[in-house]
Amino acid sequence: MGADCSEVTSAVRLSYILEDQERMTRARNYLAWQRRLVTRELGRRVVEVGCGLGNFTEMLLDRDMVLAVDAEPGCTARIKQRYPDRKNLLVFTCDAGSPTFAHLAAFYPDSCVCLNVLEHIYDDAGALQAMASILAPGGVIVLLVPAFQALYGPIDRNLGHHRRYSRRSLIRLAEAAELRVREVRYMNVFGFLGWWVNSHILRREAQSEGQIGAFDRYLVPVLSRLEDWVRPPFGQSLFAVLEKL
Repeated sequence: MGADCSEVTSAVRLSYILEDQERMTRARNYLAWQRRLVTRELGRRVVEVGCGLGNFTEMLLDRDMVLAVDAEPGCTARIKQRYPDRKNLLVFTCDAGSPTFAHLAAFYPDSCVCLNVLEHIYDDAGALQAMASILAPGGVIVLLVPAFQALYGPIDRNLGHHRRYSRRSLIRLAEAAELRVREVRYMNVFGFLGWWVNSHILRREAQSEGQIGAFDRYLVPVLSRLEDWVRPPFGQSLFAVLEKL
């Protein structure tokens, strides 16, 4: 008997996601930009929700404890292979709505980080509430999500994105989870233009390695510093820092 259609679709989508993450491993300047923004907001005991292949996990290993979480067994197996001897790294195969995730509260995490993952989760409100539930008051959640539904295109669909966010929609989501908004801002103004071209003119099905390489080498070093000085009114992504009340 043939495989169920939904299983085939899921397998193809996972392949797209993993290929996309592999491409992004070469975007060293962009990953460094994320690191500068994100790590300064995190505490010493961090839950990484949606660790994927571990591109960002490596940047957290100076912490006292990292709890790396992903729903895909292939991803968590890869993390264990990449970092086999890290005593401060614990890896869990689960999603944010599972009992296993709820039990992470026993490790007393002080922060969660969720980078380009929330858009993959159908019940994003429930996932954000689950992250808040494992933190003590004052704990921090750092998010990076794709911005502007008008940019949604074939790449988003192939990657399994349910949505893109606006500043207002992300603030509403945080308030529903009883989180205080410390910061929500757009980032990557040039990426906004590139994603629109890919979505609506070129109709690309996947990100181009050439585009990623050129963007990372020539634009990110300038753009990342410029946006530290002047906050753009729009961008490809939204960066948010939320605090549990």
